[in-house]
Amino acid sequence: MSSVNTAHSVVEPGIATKRIAATIVIAYALITMIPLVWIVMTSFKSPPDSISYPPKIVFQPTLEGYCNLFTTRTRQTSDYIASLGAATSTCDEITRSRNMVIAGSSNYWPRFQNSLVIAFGSTFLAVSLGTLAAYGFSRFKVPLAEDLLFFILSTRMMPPIAVAIPIYLMYRELGLSDTALGMILLYTAVNVSLAVWLLKGFIDEIPREYEEAAMIDGYTRMQAFFKVVLPQATTGIAATAIFCLIFAWNEYAFAVLLTSGEAQTAPPFIPTIIGEGGQDWPAVAAGTTIFVVPILVFTILLRKQLLRGITFGAVRK
Repeated sequence: MSSVNTAHSVVEPGIATKRIAATIVIAYALITMIPLVWIVMTSFKSPPDSISYPPKIVFQPTLEGYCNLFTTRTRQTSDYIASLGAATSTCDEITRSRNMVIAGSSNYWPRFQNSLVIAFGSTFLAVSLGTLAAYGFSRFKVPLAEDLLFFILSTRMMPPIAVAIPIYLMYRELGLSDTALGMILLYTAVNVSLAVWLLKGFIDEIPREYEEAAMIDGYTRMQAFFKVVLPQATTGIAATAIFCLIFAWNEYAFAVLLTSGEAQTAPPFIPTIIGEGGQDWPAVAAGTTIFVVPILVFTILLRKQLLRGITFGAVRK
């Protein structure tokens, strides 16, 4: 007589469970993508279409929002516009159709460059300092290590508004207000606590025997750190860098308080884009769409390291 094997794994999920999980994940992904898709759609709408009610799903795409984002315009008479001759670019043609001419470039690109410099600069410093501090806490006997780690983490718990005024007064005295250096130092100070805590967990999982073997072979402590520990901690460093970059890239409160011109970043600038008669929503959506691209590309490039970093140390042998 043939016997039917009904044994099943208690770890491997069943087919029904997989389908339910996949349905939930897909539904969640679609719901969370709706605001992003709507922003991208709005960036290709004309100003009247962007504020129409009910909202338009089907519309005539236009680059007016992107043209308004990167240029400043002035209204002119029809005779003056006719005297200018043929339009020299798509933006020039769109602007003239509104009885306006391009007067110059806007401030969006300098603000976007400030975001790149400040966010990536502070992320590099925070991850570098956090890696060194995490290595020290992981490998050496530091007096009151637990208390120091809690103190470092407590700086992350503090709401920004609680220290906004003291930081503003301090920066004004030191001449760091509205400077890229001041914002880099501030974001580094905020992010370094997160970097220390995340990286300490990753470095704790790296066996000490690797470094001991390297030092037996003649490496110094620093050489063993750079040639043995850092390559092993690459996934953790990548994951930490993404989290630090997301904070510095999206930070709004300190950017509004401490910058106004030279070092202003894109987040406080985008909501101030004004068109004729009020907010220029296509230009705001265009600025937001472009602003999302660098952090999206950075995360996609490091997605494998991010996944490994999040799951690093989850299974112990």
